Amino acid sequence: MFYREAGDFKTSYPEDGQTFPIKLDRFGFFAVLFIGFAVIPFVINDYWVNSVFLPFLIYAIAAIGLNILVGYCGQVSLGTGGFMAVGAYACYKFMTGLDIWIGGVQYALPPINIFLSVILAGLVTAFVGVLFGLPSLRIKGFYLAVATLAAQFFLVWLFNKWAWAYNYSASGQISAPERSIFGMNVTGANADPWVAYLFCLVFLAGLAFMARNLTRGSMGRKWMAIRDMDIAAEIIGVDPLKAKLSAFAVSSFFIGISGALFFSVYLGAVEVGEVFGINKSFLVLFMVIIGGLGSIFGAFAGAAFLVLLPVFLKNTLVGGLGWPTDLAAHLEFMIVGGLIITFLVLEPHGLAQLWRIIKEKLRLWPFPH
Repeated sequence: MFYREAGDFKTSYPEDGQTFPIKLDRFGFFAVLFIGFAVIPFVINDYWVNSVFLPFLIYAIAAIGLNILVGYCGQVSLGTGGFMAVGAYACYKFMTGLDIWIGGVQYALPPINIFLSVILAGLVTAFVGVLFGLPSLRIKGFYLAVATLAAQFFLVWLFNKWAWAYNYSASGQISAPERSIFGMNVTGANADPWVAYLFCLVFLAGLAFMARNLTRGSMGRKWMAIRDMDIAAEIIGVDPLKAKLSAFAVSSFFIGISGALFFSVYLGAVEVGEVFGINKSFLVLFMVIIGGLGSIFGAFAGAAFLVLLPVFLKNTLVGGLGWPTDLAAHLEFMIVGGLIITFLVLEPHGLAQLWRIIKEKLRLWPFPH
């Protein structure tokens, strides 16, 4: 009655294979885009931007990137925080100018536009991700998880000790300089909240569109073949080298962009050990598990859940009922841990699969079959 396909006819294979084959889904998708780009920027304030929207947008990018590697290609990774740090520090260097040496001569490159800085930071992270993805050609499963965990600790150590990365600052902290686009501040103390929101939203929309097309194309099918059975995939002609390294490159590109945005637009100043530690890697992994492995929508759902949960607990339990802050924090850990166990045991495809089941029920309701 509410969710039907009656009268929605397909006359070609592209129409039948589109992302939203049901007309109501397409209307809902464009309605969400319209609200996100044309309504929310005019009604949000500082609290909503800094507490809800910016974390959600940035973590959704990171979750999509990790889901490409873990959910679609089946390569376990615990180095997300380290790759986000690569994106953050690369963005910082591009924003403040690079000093490079060629043939013993030092050249000073001028600062780069903030938009290009974020893109280039993603490319640098993709290169680093390919380097650390090389062990996946010989190891997998638990051993690959340990290898990426080693990458996490190595990268955090590197950015703590490599003074050039933080421009020889005495504190070891990096701070985003003020940058603008079309005369509107995106970073710095004078950044407008709605401009920062739109800046991150543009990246999320573009990267989600890119991820959706990659996973539905030939590259995505190769990733899923490697995930399901790598030996059989190699027998039928899938090159494991190209498939695995391309997954690491694309995943790291997304995660690097999220790290660059997390540093430059959201926080403004970071210290690598506190911001991009192992907890960050587990947080993004939990988003993927709760949202659903192998699903772009699952990355959005997982990011939204883990961003909104602490805000909800803080406003209702601490602000409304007067609970101690530490008790609310412990309750958050209990809820997240319980949900991870529940989804891994009962529904490995997470919130995305629950949403699919609800839609299937709505297509039949009120009929029994």
